[in-house]
This record gives sequence, structure tokens and C-alpha cells, in this order.
Amino acid sequence: MKEALTKYAKLALQTGVHLQKGQGLIVQAPIEAAEFVRLVVKEAYQAGAKNVHVEWNDDDLTYLKMKNAPMEVLETFPEWRKDAMLSMVKDGYAILNIYGENPDLLKDIEAKRMAAVTKASSTALKEYRDYLMNDRARWSIVGYPTAAWAEKVYPDSSTEEATEKLWQEIFRISRVDKEDPIKAWEDHNALLRNAREYLNDKNYAKLHFTAEGTDLTIELPEGHIWHGGAAKATDGVTFNPNMPTEEVFSMPHKYGVNGQVTSTKPLSFQGQLIENFTLTFEKGKVVDFTCEKGEQALKELLDADQDGASRLGEVALVPHESPVSQSGIIFFNTLFDENASCHIALGKAYPTNIKGGSDMTEAEMDQHGVNDSIVHEDFMIGSQAMNIDGITQDGKTEAIFRNGTWAIEF
Repeated sequence: MKEALTKYAKLALQTGVHLQKGQGLIVQAPIEAAEFVRLVVKEAYQAGAKNVHVEWNDDDLTYLKMKNAPMEVLETFPEWRKDAMLSMVKDGYAILNIYGENPDLLKDIEAKRMAAVTKASSTALKEYRDYLMNDRARWSIVGYPTAAWAEKVYPDSSTEEATEKLWQEIFRISRVDKEDPIKAWEDHNALLRNAREYLNDKNYAKLHFTAEGTDLTIELPEGHIWHGGAAKATDGVTFNPNMPTEEVFSMPHKYGVNGQVTSTKPLSFQGQLIENFTLTFEKGKVVDFTCEKGEQALKELLDADQDGASRLGEVALVPHESPVSQSGIIFFNTLFDENASCHIALGKAYPTNIKGGSDMTEAEMDQHGVNDSIVHEDFMIGSQAMNIDGITQDGKTEAIFRNGTWAIEF
């Protein structure tokens, strides 16, 4: 186990954030991960980090605050914390998020209280988030099996057994079980690069998704760019934002989404689960929805801001045979579940998904169909039955996915 954890820590630092000598590092982690965080910090300093700043989170403290704090506290984000985060990324710090959220942590918290926290933090950290979404800062998210998360995934196992099972899945899916995980990721990134280059060469005008409960057409804006796998920061250094990642992704035109789409996996949003929901789009905006579980949380998400939260900012293609999908496990964790399934995201688009996007003003982004919002929430729509067609610029229809997997070779 110690050897696997060391390989995992090195992978997160070398392939994830691609930490450079003399660079600072922010580590965000649950208090349960303290032993692993110490290993990450040790490896970071050995790799030449100038400083490692750790930000801890604790589920029990989070719950107590969400349950008891007055609304005026939830509606306010500390100015000192915003300034601290922004100053570090401006100083070139990389960000490593060690993620192991309890999917049910806040299930009995009123949706309006959750919405207040989301709006306050998203608004205050907008400039900080812009650094991440424009690749001006290198960042990565890796999984850590907290007890509550493991128990949710494996409810019939003891906590110890569940945690061990989840560790093994994380190691397998993240390629830590390979003799040389870093080389394995280089090979994997090459495959994703081939897929995104194929789609960029095709330059489809639209995508058409069909499956049970889904008949959705997504227009792609002029100048859109497909990304996936390793990204390149503005300093020229490559990094892997999500580990695992099995997707290639681009942006929908914010006014060009029409039809109906049905979720295929639960959406874990701010400690609450939203399940079995269908959204209806007209001219890019959600105009109707149904939801079996978490309806109020979904409504608060869609109403998070004036307009952008009810429009799409991302469309991502993931084949059914991805390691996450083949596990057969519902992880109740977006980092993992989104890499088992094609997905779309409500809210802000990545400006890097369109030519010149990082230099556009808000008005220019709107003119080009780039959605803006204080939120960005992925939800899964893919399945073994998903078919996707690309509509060319001259109106021809070409198969991209059939029965949940690529119908093309690249």
C-alpha cells in the first residue's frame, strides 16, 4: 500500500499539476487524508517546491456550519480567503485538489442555504476560477476514499473493506496499478489527443444525441476547439486537470441547444444527490425539467444566476468501454462518474474551448455563443445505448458514436 500511495502522490505531482522546481503548491484535502497529504507534501518539496500551502476541509465542521450558521454568514465569502487564493495563483502556484466528498453530507440541508453558499463563493472566487478555466494556473483533481464516500459506494461492506475496495478501484482507474503510471498516462493522453484532433479537423456544426429519454441537438460555435487529456498552461507546461480523465470536450453554442436530455447517473451537487432528471432545452435554455430525487436542489442550481446556470458550457464524449464505465460502479462522485459516460455541463464554458476565448470580453463571449455563469456542473447522459451524429458544415450526417462507443477510427 505504501508503494502504491507513493506512486499515486508522484503521479499527481508530475503528471497532474506537473510541479516545477521553485513553484508553490496549494493542496486542498479532507482531514481524513492527512497521512496521504503528508506524503504529497514530502514529495513536493523533494521535487523542488518552494512552498506547499495546505487547506483542510472537514465534513463534520462543514455540516455544523451549514446547519447552524445564520444566512448572512452563508451569503458572505471571507475577503481574506479570496485575496489569499488569488495572490497565490498570481504568484504561479499550482493547485492539487484531493477529493473525497461525502455524497449525502448535506442531504437534509435546505436547498436555499446551499444556494447561498454556492453563489457567495462562486462570485467571490470568479477571478481565481478564471485563472483555472483559462489555463493560467495548473491544477488537478485526484480521488481519495473517505469513509463516508466508500460506504456509499459499497453499502454492504464494512468501512474498512469498503475503503480498501475503493482504493483498489482508484488505483486501477488512475493507472497507478501499472508498473510505470506516468508512462501509462503519456500513452493514454496520446489516444485522447488523436480523438480531439480528429474532431477538430472535422469541425462539425452540430452534434445530435439520441438514447432513451434523450433527443438533443447541440450547435457548436464557430471556432470551437476540442480538448481532452493533457492540457497546456499559458506558461507552456502540460498538466492533467482531472485524474482520471477519459473525455474529449468542447463548448456548445449557448443559444443553440434544443431538445430533451435525460441523466443516466446521479449528480452529486453540494453534498446532495440529484437523480433521474430530464431537461428540456429551447434556444439553449432549460425551459422545463422533471426530477425524481433532489428536485429543489436542481431548481436552485438552474436558478443560481440570472441566465447562465440554465444554459450549457460543456459537451464531453466518453466511450462506454472507459475503465470507469467497465467497473460497473456508480461512484456518486462527478470526478469518476463523468469519466464513465458522455456528459454535459450546466453553467460556465471554458474560454479555451474557442479560438481567442481567453482574450474575449463578456460581450464578445456572448456574441460568439460562449456561456458564462457562476457555476459549472457536469452531469452524465451517456449509456451503452447512446448514439451521436455529427452534422457537417454542409449539412451531412456522420456517425460519431454507436451503442455508446466510437464509430470512427483515429
